[in-house]
Amino acid sequence: MSKLDLNRRSFLKAAAAMGVIASVRPVKDALAELLTPASGQESHWISGNRLNYRRDGLAKVTGQKVFAIDLRAKDMQGWPEQQSHALTIHIPRADRIYEGLDLSVLGSDYQPDVLIDAESIAADGLRMPDPGFYGEFFVKKGQLSPMLGHPVAVAIWHDYEKFRVANQRLRFNDAIFRFGAEAAQPARTPYVAARYVRVQGEDAYGEDKFSPMKNTVIWPQLDEKGVHWPDQSHPAFGALMGESARIQAEMKQPKEGLRAFARKYYSQSIEHVAMEMENGLAWYDRDSGALRMVAASQAPYGTAEHVMHMVKDSKLPLGKLDYISAYTVGYGQKEHHPFPFYVALASLYAQGRPVRLALDRWKHFQFALKRHPFEVETAISVDKDGKFQALTCSMVGDGGGVMNFSPSVGTVAVTAAQSIYYFPESDLSTQVNPSIGVTAGSMRGYGTVQSMAYTEMLVDEIAQEIGLDAIELRKRNVLKSSMKNTQGASPSGQLRIGEILDLAAKDAMWAERAKRKAAYEAANPGMRYGIGFGAVQKDFGTGAEASIAQLEITPEGRIRMRHIAGEIGTGSTTAQLMAVEPFLGRPADDVDFAVNHWDNLPLHTQDEPYTTPQAKEDELAKDPTWVPRLVSPVSASNSAYYFRHATQQAARLLLKLCLWPAAQSIWSGKAGGGQLLPSAVTEDMLEWRDRMLVAEGLEPLSLERLAARAHELGMVTGVCVHAFNRWAWAKADFTVEGTKFQALVDALSVQYGQGAGDAKKAAMKYGGYAFVARDKVYYPPVQRNNAGTVYYAPCATMVELAVSTGTGKVQILSHKTWLECGTQIVPELVSGQVQGGVVMGIGHALYEDLPPHEAGPGNGQWGLSRYHVPRASEVAVWTAEGHVLPPLSRTDPPKGMAEVVMIPVVAACVNAIANATGKRFYATPVTPEKIKEVL
Repeated sequence: MSKLDLNRRSFLKAAAAMGVIASVRPVKDALAELLTPASGQESHWISGNRLNYRRDGLAKVTGQKVFAIDLRAKDMQGWPEQQSHALTIHIPRADRIYEGLDLSVLGSDYQPDVLIDAESIAADGLRMPDPGFYGEFFVKKGQLSPMLGHPVAVAIWHDYEKFRVANQRLRFNDAIFRFGAEAAQPARTPYVAARYVRVQGEDAYGEDKFSPMKNTVIWPQLDEKGVHWPDQSHPAFGALMGESARIQAEMKQPKEGLRAFARKYYSQSIEHVAMEMENGLAWYDRDSGALRMVAASQAPYGTAEHVMHMVKDSKLPLGKLDYISAYTVGYGQKEHHPFPFYVALASLYAQGRPVRLALDRWKHFQFALKRHPFEVETAISVDKDGKFQALTCSMVGDGGGVMNFSPSVGTVAVTAAQSIYYFPESDLSTQVNPSIGVTAGSMRGYGTVQSMAYTEMLVDEIAQEIGLDAIELRKRNVLKSSMKNTQGASPSGQLRIGEILDLAAKDAMWAERAKRKAAYEAANPGMRYGIGFGAVQKDFGTGAEASIAQLEITPEGRIRMRHIAGEIGTGSTTAQLMAVEPFLGRPADDVDFAVNHWDNLPLHTQDEPYTTPQAKEDELAKDPTWVPRLVSPVSASNSAYYFRHATQQAARLLLKLCLWPAAQSIWSGKAGGGQLLPSAVTEDMLEWRDRMLVAEGLEPLSLERLAARAHELGMVTGVCVHAFNRWAWAKADFTVEGTKFQALVDALSVQYGQGAGDAKKAAMKYGGYAFVARDKVYYPPVQRNNAGTVYYAPCATMVELAVSTGTGKVQILSHKTWLECGTQIVPELVSGQVQGGVVMGIGHALYEDLPPHEAGPGNGQWGLSRYHVPRASEVAVWTAEGHVLPPLSRTDPPKGMAEVVMIPVVAACVNAIANATGKRFYATPVTPEKIKEVL
């Protein structure tokens, strides 16, 4: 797999090697007037330190917030106004040899001006970047398509009316494809297989006998015949495979006093249902070799670098690349998807004209990333006291026709199977296989919905079987702080899912469920009432998160921020500018997000944080300009915790290196040491009250006054930091102006104020900043890659519903969600994500479903007319409740929670249906037809 999170420095290095002048910039740089900046908006978007609405709220409701799909060539300064129009043509079957296209249905008047196919790009030497990850551009004539919905051509029309008519004639028209003989798909190697075995030591807290953290993850051999697990004689994996065999055998024949419960589950294929469909705009000038393009991506540098490699060895000149990354709603849909490469490809053949390529809703279903089915077999052994002893889980997933993120989705999914519970021993295996389905990628919980929801359904069934209250059973087995997860790592911080379970158990809906059931069914003949519960905790992050943040204070006391965070719909840009308030007294005034240019940190990286051996990393770390990874894309719920960490570390250092010395200078500025000398104030006593810095009764100081003093004396007035996390934060020792300190960052640059002397000014040679070489750095050991995860956000949901015995239709009556996400940066954004997550969970449990293979979306016949997305009437809008646990302290970090909320909803809905009907369901969605069948 290629490097997925390319940084600017590596990107420019690659561009230089290819002789390309390359740039990546956000759309606001190209169309600054389209996104109103935060500065000057205090009168309406924020009152004091209270947020009225999200930073981009005004731009959003007035049409200024521009998605790539909103843009046309005439909107782009310096581009020709007249543009061409392209569409992709996708093959609807994968069981017959493709022999080419028959576009006679278009007649002579509506033929495309340009038709791009496998033969034309081969003649020019163009190829898909990293085809092992993304697949090939097109199916070649005489070949069998590896999947349904694979593109066979891109057609371009210079006249919009001809394009519109042609698109109508081609839509749903399978007669345009010429097929040869039937053919079977060849055997293909699985995308991934892995096994995680853990056996505790003397107790849940001590050293394990075996675990991935202590030993290793088991990686079997893979080939076209399937997965070949090592035997017990294998030098690296043998002992672990022996433990695996023992655990599996004891699950089938439990020891005395234990009962084992094993069930098979099936999770359906689902569509992302992005509100912004795949689209892009590009213009290629062959004479100058300049390619300009607008496309939405959660990892713009990686996408842009791949575009360069796409053209690198071709006959087409590429001397300049200007990649403009547009505002997008991502949620995984825009994470390493191949569509931008088709946009670039279309422009190369558009005969010097800008060209727009956009999928309609049907083609989006046919080609955009999906989450395909998982077959899951989960087993839990439990003793007579209701204590869990062992967990086994086997997941076999459908990875679609192209590998994409299937390897990591499969491993993340199975390592999450423990949900909120502690198991003394576990054996978890995953396998994801190729299929003819549409590409499966990053979306909706990254596979964890398919594991944790079913663990919760099994736990609910176990409680019924052993005659124990379902929440009580959960409380007896909850994972507590400092216990080990199934990879042998201790999760970070206090695990508070137990508090949530206590609240849920006392809730009237649960405590009175038998009484409510009897009353409802008596009052509603033909309806059956049920209450269900689910509780999970979801990891956030990738195990190699990196972020950069810059903060500086102007002489007038305004706070300026630059940050790598880009907006993908979650409100992360709003949250980042609010995150500085605890340290600087108010939110940032002037902000610049999706920043890709960081000359003030002269860093470099191999960007191999998962594979670099420990000895090599130790050697590399001696170079103060080296980091394991430069930046992360916006993904994996990483903004609230990981990106915010860099923001607040920058704010903390600005307080330490700028505001605290400035305050000392003011407080001690009078004769005899001023008011400071008699006091005992220290840096840790500083706090903000009504935008004034106060401490131990000393004179309150405004940020404006502090900034003026700092600039006057040439103190530090700006900081830029780099932070890295490998399931633990890197930290480093620094010396700034004689002050030695340690910070939870691994790189630092500082800016000095206007009164700085010549030496300080000379040091500011890196984008106006002085780079501070770290004295020593402490990176988390490489072995922590096996930790799986250590950062969790817990969530639980209770669902009240009714089932019609006549139709099998489910009516959601109400639901309650309990969430613990640390300190909320912007509570309103948390509320919005909770609401969205609940809706997705209801959709997954009851409605959303794509048939596999030939009847599924790859045939081009699917859209929202057939795919059931929950409506407002189906999600109990007016009876929904959400509760967020207060933080334990004012320093509790916020947690990434965008993905976790939907997962317990799935289990709660299915468990509630079981409570209503007396029947268990093992496949989602639970449709009226399935319910009618058992009733």
